[in-house]
Amino acid sequence: MAVSSSVWDSVLEHTMSAQVKNSEPHLWAIQLSSSLNSAGVDLPSLELARLLVSHICFDNHVPITWKLLEKALSLNLAPPLLVLALLSTRVVPNRKLHPAAYRLYMELVKRHAFSFSALINAQNYQMTMKSIDDVVHLSQIFGVQLCEPGILLVEFVFSIVWQLLDASLDDEGLLEQSLEKNSRWLSRLQDMEIDGNENFSEKRNEHHEGLHKVNTTMAIELIEEFLKNKVTSSILYLARQNMPSHWGGFIERLQLLVVHSTALRNSKHTTPDAFLQLTSDTHRVLSREGKTISHHEFHAVMFSGSLKSSVGQCHGASHSAVWLPIDLFLEDTMDGSLVTTTSAVENLISLVKALQAVNRTTWHDTFLGLWIAALRLVQRERNTSEGLMPRVDTSLSMLLSITTLVVTNLIEEEESELIDETQQNPANQSKEKQGKLQKGLITSLQLLGDYEGLLTPPQSVSSIANQAAAKATMFISGLTVRNGYSMSINDMPVNCSGNLRHLIVEAFIARNMLDTSAYLWPGYVNARANQVPRGVPSQTTGWSSLMNGSPLTPSMINILVSTPASSLPEVEKIYEIAVDGSGDEKISAAAILCGASFVRGWNIQEHTILFIINLLSPPVPADHSGTESHLINYAPLLNVLLVGISSVDCVQILSLHGLVPLLAGALMPICEAFGSAVPKVSWTLPPTGEELSCHAVFSNAFTLLLRLWRFDHSPIDHVLGDIPPVGSHLSPEYLLLVRNSLLASFGPSTRSQLKLKRYSKILSLSVEPVFMDSFPKLKLWYRKHLECIASTFCGLVHGTPVHQIVDALLNLMFRRINRGVQPSTSGSSLSSGPGAEDAQARLKIPAWDILEATPFALDAALTACAHGRLSPRELATGLKDLADFLPASLATIVSYFSAEVTRGIWKPASMNGTDWPSPAANLSSVEQQIKKILAATGVDVPSLSVGGTLATLPLPLAALVSLTITYKLDKMSERFLTLIGPAVNALAAGCWPCMPIIAALWAQKVKRWSDHLVFSASRTVFHHNSDAVVQLLKSCFSSTLGLSPSHISSNGGVGALLGHGFGPHFSGGISPVAPGILYLRVHRSVRDVMFMAEEILSLLMHSVRDIASSALPKGAMEKLKKNKHGMRYGEVSLAAAMTRVKLAASLGASLVWVSGGLSLVQSLINETLPSWFISVHGSEQEGGESGGMVAMLRGFALAYFAMFCGTFAWGVDSESAASKKRPKVLRTHLEYLASALEGKISLGCDWATAWAYASGFVCLMVACTPKWVLEVDVDVLKRVSKGLRQWNEEELAVALLGLGGVGTMGAAAELIIETGL
Repeated sequence: MAVSSSVWDSVLEHTMSAQVKNSEPHLWAIQLSSSLNSAGVDLPSLELARLLVSHICFDNHVPITWKLLEKALSLNLAPPLLVLALLSTRVVPNRKLHPAAYRLYMELVKRHAFSFSALINAQNYQMTMKSIDDVVHLSQIFGVQLCEPGILLVEFVFSIVWQLLDASLDDEGLLEQSLEKNSRWLSRLQDMEIDGNENFSEKRNEHHEGLHKVNTTMAIELIEEFLKNKVTSSILYLARQNMPSHWGGFIERLQLLVVHSTALRNSKHTTPDAFLQLTSDTHRVLSREGKTISHHEFHAVMFSGSLKSSVGQCHGASHSAVWLPIDLFLEDTMDGSLVTTTSAVENLISLVKALQAVNRTTWHDTFLGLWIAALRLVQRERNTSEGLMPRVDTSLSMLLSITTLVVTNLIEEEESELIDETQQNPANQSKEKQGKLQKGLITSLQLLGDYEGLLTPPQSVSSIANQAAAKATMFISGLTVRNGYSMSINDMPVNCSGNLRHLIVEAFIARNMLDTSAYLWPGYVNARANQVPRGVPSQTTGWSSLMNGSPLTPSMINILVSTPASSLPEVEKIYEIAVDGSGDEKISAAAILCGASFVRGWNIQEHTILFIINLLSPPVPADHSGTESHLINYAPLLNVLLVGISSVDCVQILSLHGLVPLLAGALMPICEAFGSAVPKVSWTLPPTGEELSCHAVFSNAFTLLLRLWRFDHSPIDHVLGDIPPVGSHLSPEYLLLVRNSLLASFGPSTRSQLKLKRYSKILSLSVEPVFMDSFPKLKLWYRKHLECIASTFCGLVHGTPVHQIVDALLNLMFRRINRGVQPSTSGSSLSSGPGAEDAQARLKIPAWDILEATPFALDAALTACAHGRLSPRELATGLKDLADFLPASLATIVSYFSAEVTRGIWKPASMNGTDWPSPAANLSSVEQQIKKILAATGVDVPSLSVGGTLATLPLPLAALVSLTITYKLDKMSERFLTLIGPAVNALAAGCWPCMPIIAALWAQKVKRWSDHLVFSASRTVFHHNSDAVVQLLKSCFSSTLGLSPSHISSNGGVGALLGHGFGPHFSGGISPVAPGILYLRVHRSVRDVMFMAEEILSLLMHSVRDIASSALPKGAMEKLKKNKHGMRYGEVSLAAAMTRVKLAASLGASLVWVSGGLSLVQSLINETLPSWFISVHGSEQEGGESGGMVAMLRGFALAYFAMFCGTFAWGVDSESAASKKRPKVLRTHLEYLASALEGKISLGCDWATAWAYASGFVCLMVACTPKWVLEVDVDVLKRVSKGLRQWNEEELAVALLGLGGVGTMGAAAELIIETGL
């Protein structure tokens, strides 16, 4: 209310009277309080604070006035903090003139700046803080737009400490050594008359100087008190979290004080080291590190030191299991049925960060876990059965190229962050952080030497590993070896055997992440210096000769093709020859790039791939003219490249590096150009003399392009399923969109610039966006392809160009038989055209035109076979002739027959050995082996037998299978079988028992593929039996957790889940297949992924019950409750149970993420989990002593499950595109949690489960993903915090608000004050 000026005049008179009379302060205060109450003034009074401070400074700077002021504060007549704010702007800048006033100000700070409860509970709290802001200009100085009282309170506490720091530096002459050279807190002197009458004996200079020194010491000790006090240190930590740039300037000055302050060194109450420790990274007031987060024992176990140590062990099952998600990810990427557009490097970086954050491990433990997982992958793949699938070369690329790039990127990311921090705030140069990941890399590689069993190299690369070990041995012996030097077996040091660690170290040395000091690590080499031959010959390999200027002779070409390049300059040299050399040299250089340097040039693999992609997009020559594409003139070079990178391993390696979109962007112009060209020109290929046509180049480019997306996907998958299997959305348009996005992502950021530094300077990729409209012929074909899948053909119109091509195709296909095959027309039929002798001549037309007509020819042929006018053998021969003439037609053959199988309008083909090939010779054996595989994984399916009936296949599928059997198994045929094979598998999987029949047929043709074929056939069981999927998932959980029945390994861990791959490891048939391997090969074919997510959640809950019953002895929980020391009794068994619960959660999350990716994870968090909590679960009502423990463990399991799912899908930071979808989902989920905590939602589960989940999930967010908290709306965070307080989780509530940014900083400060935390 308004108060007349006469009231304040009266107050001033009363104060001056008391000053003159030297009255008792307490009496003055009582009289003042009475008069203010009579006048209707609300206390504490803001105006009284202003009046008293203005009266004292400095006309009435006498002891009695300070006593009166202190009494007014102690009786709450004036707001203490406002008084301190007013004094800070007057006293501190004038402390040298008035040292006694400065001393008294600090005394008031000591008494009143550490207690805030009365302030935040006062009615005029907001007005008080607004007045403080008007005095000190906090909002302006700190640049915070929000003016909430709690925020201003944090800023004011920070300003008091900072002002004292600047004053201390200035008093000791150190302020000018700071970066800013001046202080924002000391320069704003008030317009006032400086009192010349120096009271308090300040005229005595020697006393003046002594008081000045004492004040400096007192100010420093007062700063320490702010940093040590429980409440103020927490408030300052909020400032540190939410105002990092200002905090950086504060710390820079604090370090200056620690290093140079004489007063600090002479202090009797503190030391520089203790002073600095209070602001170090390890002193985190609101951190959860090493602390329990509530009084509940389960929180103690969740984050106890014992649990952390068990997680961080470097040996045994616990360490292995921590990194199980990496093992699953690596194994899943080895599935050759899917080529991905995203880089395994980026995905693995996100996964490694997630696990490091959630497991809270050191970086050297994290890197060690990465190496072990990648080494296990190699060991599983080294003896895998033969088949059209990625093999050892792909797994070695994963170990020696992809994982090394992951670590390299992480180290560069740390480096870029340090550079950015230094640029933004030069004062914030934390030496402690520099090189943390680099040191982790070195330590992890040193520890890796203890895992000898995993380091044995596959036979195919043992000589390369020996070379790496020999290189290190010679270095230690003082001998230098040039890059590319190759030592013969006779020259090798005695006992110089290399292993995979040597290859990993060499990869990092090549990438400048390590230097040759690694050769000196204990135990790195096992040959002695005196065993190294001194008479080493001076021969050099082909690569060294090339770098020395030797020409490309045939013998050197052979060496370079079979020997990988070891450095980027070597690959650049070959690339320059491919660009600028003669015609023959270009072809030879292309062959070299596609040879060993591509597959096993791990140190430069990504560079080699980029060079190849660049060569596939040659520039338009300056002298080019005419309408024909300039690419036609590059046909021989392009063909060598296309053939060279088309193997199964090559395509999978391209996929691992995330370069499929770039390759697709290079292939599409080639397809457009060569598919539109008339094959009137041919080229002779050296040295074989083979003729090369436009059709051949087009076919090689087109078939390779088709393998880059799910072309083989069953047509029915386009219309069934709520959520499509991961990756099924791929299409040519999508590949181009990803390509354009990928090239546009290289921006000016520090991280992008560091990444670009790794790439060759002579490489120049076009960054211009490319769209499907640039390729009209390809776009038209793709539209026709989709039409073929969706509907039957329209009639063929007689006399059109398409009809004439169809006629020529039929003559080409069936030239060996006399009777004609008639294509269907609109209501009529027409006979085949002219004789077969001119069929090929008539087909010297663009390949796109042939592909347009091919479906009609196939339809006519299949119809003729169905009606008996064409025998199955003649049909297969005709299809093979068509595919031989134009291999690209295989795409249409696959597309057409797949669609026809799906339509189901053709009668079955009897595989009787007369008309069609018979599987009878080994079908029974295949069925028995399938049963063996399923039984080994704990899956029991009632009947797998084809039965006593004759084996049949749908007619189109029988034709397709017969076509595949006609191919010889050579490198040329492999390119085409890898296109047809996946399509046949996808079709056969849709109709049991097609796949066992096909496996039996192919096993007769290629016996060495038998194990692979049987394994593929066993996968189709799960396409038709959802119960089998559930049983397989159950086996995954039980084997991993060591809860398996006797027929499955009971040791648990990664070995039990993934085993040793599959293959002929044992005599007498195929070895047992681990359940994890089988699941990773079948999950993409299960259309109802929501069903799998729900089953995984259910199995996780059942696993928790089993863990609890097996981990704790009977009665342990009851004793635990009765024990006065809480967690000490049974802590080990409970911690062990929590470790296994966490393992179960990580397994469940990994399976969800692998099965459905981002969309499934978001559906799980938004829909499945909330539904689970509100549903009634019968198992929750189980009796027994451990019932309450099971409920709590379930809650913590769900918390870890949700956190793992979220971090796997979104990452822990904002680097990935998926992270952009995180805020919306997170907001929805936390709103649900807030409603549950507030009691607004009726929960069906046990309250202990709900409490454990809510507190556990929030705790994990605070401890592991603090950046997530910043993305959540302030109001939602406040609701969750309020709910946690209702459940007695005050400290967790504070920690949550403390990470919510400036918006929640005020609420966090007020909660700190209320709870005293």
